[in-house]
Amino acid sequence: TGLSTLLRGLKRYTKNITAIVTVADDGGGSGRLRQDLGMLPPGDIRNCLEALANAEPLMAQLMHYRFPEGELAGQSFGNLFLAALNGIMPSFDRAVESLSQVLAITGRVLPVTNENIQLEAEFENGVRVVGESRIFQCKQEQDCRIRRVNLLPSRPKALPEAVEAIREAEMVVLAPGSLYTSIIPNLLVDGIVEAIRESRALKIYVCNVMTQEGETEGYTASDHIRALFNHSCPGLFDLCLVNDAPIPPSVMRGYTREGAEPILCDRDACEALGVEVITRPVSTVENGLVRHNPGHLAWELVRLHAQRNIRLVEDSLRRTPRNRVEK
Repeated sequence: TGLSTLLRGLKRYTKNITAIVTVADDGGGSGRLRQDLGMLPPGDIRNCLEALANAEPLMAQLMHYRFPEGELAGQSFGNLFLAALNGIMPSFDRAVESLSQVLAITGRVLPVTNENIQLEAEFENGVRVVGESRIFQCKQEQDCRIRRVNLLPSRPKALPEAVEAIREAEMVVLAPGSLYTSIIPNLLVDGIVEAIRESRALKIYVCNVMTQEGETEGYTASDHIRALFNHSCPGLFDLCLVNDAPIPPSVMRGYTREGAEPILCDRDACEALGVEVITRPVSTVENGLVRHNPGHLAWELVRLHAQRNIRLVEDSLRRTPRNRVEK
């Protein structure tokens, strides 16, 4: 829900959006298609396509429709549509591109890699588990933090278009989402961290609003940043956007029962890691759940881009030889 929520907001302000999406999922309907057809998981990709779609309402309903019974119970039509396109296209990214055209999406959605990858987690007690869908249960059983996640095979090659999009971007946003199973897997793909590190774009990490059961219980904002840096490189991004909107007590009671809590903004610890923290009221409550508000989040990012872009231009001019500036 993190990346697709962000995209729904950003499409109101610009068409120049590229969403780079992990393909490490192996659970639910995506996992079944992955096992049955040998394709990459379509679920996260489909969510992003739906968020950016400008198709007729009926098509949007079809994409979101889930079969209620039979062998297809729980499977979405959008997943099956993408599976069919994958069967007739030469590669998964071409299938995604074709569905993008059908849905007339704003911007682009790219899988981070075309390679068939699995996610492995290593816990602080040394136990390892393979499979994104098994990490939650294993963490509950081991009752200790995740030390590291890896991709199998390691260092798969990034989709060239994904690397190019990062290099050309004016702003690179690490969207909110599951820390170890949605965000970090992208950073383990060969070429992605290098492209972010070398980019002169504004780089922002949007921190989750709540801790996530089975992944980040007890984590603060600095814990999230530290995990991201440990899986990439120190200083990968400059800014961290943290929610400071209050959460109603009635909503909090439900999260407390699940062992989740608002992420503590430990500003000093974040700044010790070299990251500037910016707090804004970017959350909302939907059906008793705390989520980022698409409009508020996108607006704050657009504002930050406008404010900080002036600084980036000034820095660029200072680094440019005088004779080139005069020309």
